[in-house]
Amino acid sequence: MAIHAYSTVPQRAWHYFYLAFCGFVFFFLVAPLVAVIPLSFSSGAFLIFTEQMLSLDPEGFSLRWYKILIGDCSDAIVTTVCSDKWVRGAKNSFIVAIFATLLATTLGTLAAQAISKPYMPFGKLIMAMMISPLIVPLIITAPAIFIWYAKLNLVSTFTGLIFAHTVLGIPFVVITVTSTLVGFDQSLMRAASGLGGGPVYNFFKVQMPLILPGMISGALFAFITSFDEVVVVLFIGGPEQLTLPRQMWAGIRQEISPTILSAATILVLLSIVLLTTVELLRRRSDRIRGVTGR
Repeated sequence: MAIHAYSTVPQRAWHYFYLAFCGFVFFFLVAPLVAVIPLSFSSGAFLIFTEQMLSLDPEGFSLRWYKILIGDCSDAIVTTVCSDKWVRGAKNSFIVAIFATLLATTLGTLAAQAISKPYMPFGKLIMAMMISPLIVPLIITAPAIFIWYAKLNLVSTFTGLIFAHTVLGIPFVVITVTSTLVGFDQSLMRAASGLGGGPVYNFFKVQMPLILPGMISGALFAFITSFDEVVVVLFIGGPEQLTLPRQMWAGIRQEISPTILSAATILVLLSIVLLTTVELLRRRSDRIRGVTGR
């Protein structure tokens, strides 16, 4: 945001103070990453900056912890536990997140279709119930899911874990798709029906291409939520349902090594890529609806 040439001295002072304050807040948010990412390349076995790292000596940096992360134990030191748990956890996280995202996107889109209708009875109440997983703390939601799934024999199963992550991902899809449907011209659907198109055909050929950015944005948020979730996994996951966040949690309790930071760095990069994609889709959606020309 540029400052105008005719701004007064107090306005200029406020402008620069505002920029400095925003910069401070931004640094406060990303400060942990400033420490996590360099430490993941440390050649030492402890979570500290060595003298070699501070002096930028190449000997102080290594890919050892990333190799251990993928199960390569050739560079492992004596005090480091090297196993395939990290690879298995990452694989399980991707599998659970993909299936949970597909379910959440499908169910969330159907729910958003119903909620967005002006004649939907108790629409606001249903909307509040749909987004309640975002409001209720996970430490409350997780035991409730455990009690319910225990009766259905879904505890310690991948099916139960996928369903639980679906519940956590649906609110993101409902919110993004509903906001996209607000600017959707319903006369297009009526025109398509008048030309002989059925409801399913009209949705896939007319409506879905226009609301697709909202659907993909919600799906990406649901994927991130599922991939990073650890509280629900601790409650309903068994030994076979090992995910990457759960392995990181176990690593913190049992063995603190830079391997955890390597996994954290990969998750940070994945989150940045997905969030950047969400922002690009949001701008594309705004251009399609004529909200902005950028």
